[in-house]
Amino acid sequence: MPTFSQLKKNLKNDYSSLKVIKVAILGDTATQFLIQALRGAGYDYGFDLQIWEADFNQIERQVFDPASELYEFKPEIVIVFQSAHKLLATYNKLNPGKCSSLADSQMELVDNLNSTISSRLQSKIIYYNYTEINDAVFGNYANKVASSFLYQLRKLNYELMVFAAKNLNFYLCDLSSLQNQVGKSNFFQTSVYINTEMVLSIDVLPEVASKTIDLIAAMNGKFKKCLILDLDNTMWGGIIGDDGLENIQVGSLGIGKAFTEFQYWIKKLKNRGIILAVCSKNTESVAKEPFEKHPDMVLKLEDFAVFVANWENKADNIRYIQSILNIGFDSMVFLDDNPFERNIVRENIPGITVPELPEDPADYLEYLYPLNLFETISFSNEDAERTTQYQVEAKRNILQKSFTNEADFLKSLNMISLVEPFNKFNSPRVAQISQRSNQFNLRTVRYTVADIELLAGENYYHTFSFTLEDKYGDNGLICIIILKAADKNMLFIDTWLMSCRVLKRGMEHFVLNTIVNYAKEKEFSTIKGEYIPTAKNEMVKDHYLKLGFQQAGMVWELDISAYVIQECFITTK
Repeated sequence: MPTFSQLKKNLKNDYSSLKVIKVAILGDTATQFLIQALRGAGYDYGFDLQIWEADFNQIERQVFDPASELYEFKPEIVIVFQSAHKLLATYNKLNPGKCSSLADSQMELVDNLNSTISSRLQSKIIYYNYTEINDAVFGNYANKVASSFLYQLRKLNYELMVFAAKNLNFYLCDLSSLQNQVGKSNFFQTSVYINTEMVLSIDVLPEVASKTIDLIAAMNGKFKKCLILDLDNTMWGGIIGDDGLENIQVGSLGIGKAFTEFQYWIKKLKNRGIILAVCSKNTESVAKEPFEKHPDMVLKLEDFAVFVANWENKADNIRYIQSILNIGFDSMVFLDDNPFERNIVRENIPGITVPELPEDPADYLEYLYPLNLFETISFSNEDAERTTQYQVEAKRNILQKSFTNEADFLKSLNMISLVEPFNKFNSPRVAQISQRSNQFNLRTVRYTVADIELLAGENYYHTFSFTLEDKYGDNGLICIIILKAADKNMLFIDTWLMSCRVLKRGMEHFVLNTIVNYAKEKEFSTIKGEYIPTAKNEMVKDHYLKLGFQQAGMVWELDISAYVIQECFITTK
């Protein structure tokens, strides 16, 4: 973690090539240094955070005044920081009979802030939850009496979680758990607060900025999708090839317990939707033996999408894993106990995250937890099936190599697609794929579930979701199209994105055939598309050209009357 001084040095760097994100910050305490930390941390993530700061303790005025500077600025993200210390000052002034309603009244304010901002801005809200302050008036009994400040704080943080779950553009940044990690003496310094109204110490500002930027990055499609694991002395103690199955350390005794708990953590990541892969210098049959035969192994072979064990260079093996998964290296995390192997991978694969694991395996988890490597802003049932989908994709790759003719291969897959508009059942997955897709994404517009529900109700938007299944399995929802009726003759492709798992299967032609048929039915004559380049979507820069669109200035046009339906081997369910 960089220091605050190091983050401030970033402010002197050139931000001109970075993605611009407009952020407003509303705080009831001093936020000037927090803004510097956020700007500096944003640079390391590839963001130019253009931050507007409200005057001190002006949250309600800025939000409830429709003519305020907040709405004039039109931020993409609004950060709201209402501190526990200011809440304590409010609590101290309350009539004792009203102390037990503090959390309820604060949640009423949060609800009003959220609804007002959401009605006036198309922005997301990041709300800092409340750090704990125990004023020790009731001692341990504070946990039993509703009028104690500690009780109200804990109730408030719980109610915020419930509220965030119901309000899809409202995100919590967990300062409470951060204070638990670093300790209150490191998080808050009384002398600084008394003299400056700052409730965050200089030393903790980089941590707060990092947690905040993790959320902003996830909102903009930057997050980790895959965990690649070494085996010997990473997944278990010892070397399987030398020590043998009976002598590796895993289980409930001694250091084996550390590896078992580490595997439980990895299993939870897999169940959440993180893709697991193995990259080990080993003989494959020997490397697989613990997963097949050791009774104390938590992880099994079926938990891994790709399993690579050989004596080749690990950087080359990770490139092979990437070719199967078809995701960016910056979406990958590699864990290996060996410093030499870590450095080889770092030096040869730019963008991949390679944490510096501690020497003692007992410290692995406590080191990894604060890194927050796998931030997310969504979760769906399909996430749990992701490993199976990538395992099936590996089988398809093997099958494809056995065909000399691509058309014969595509016919053999027996592909079927369900095409339907956005609805309450597929909206969560539609929003998730819009947030996650970076490579096959023509305009890289991000949508939340709330955004999807809004545009699905507008008459001038026409929405399509596409699933794809074949004889090997169901890929689930893999493509979304959002068309906007610019006028009575023309449809504009607001969004065209697809999962890279289904590339080279004719899905592009199937989608365009579907769009054209729909446009003819609705009596449109032209379809226009746009490619907005990003650091990751160069693969689709010629997408419209290859599909027969003609360039017209900054956009691409397709004359529907001249379009010839393309052959593809996908049928409609």
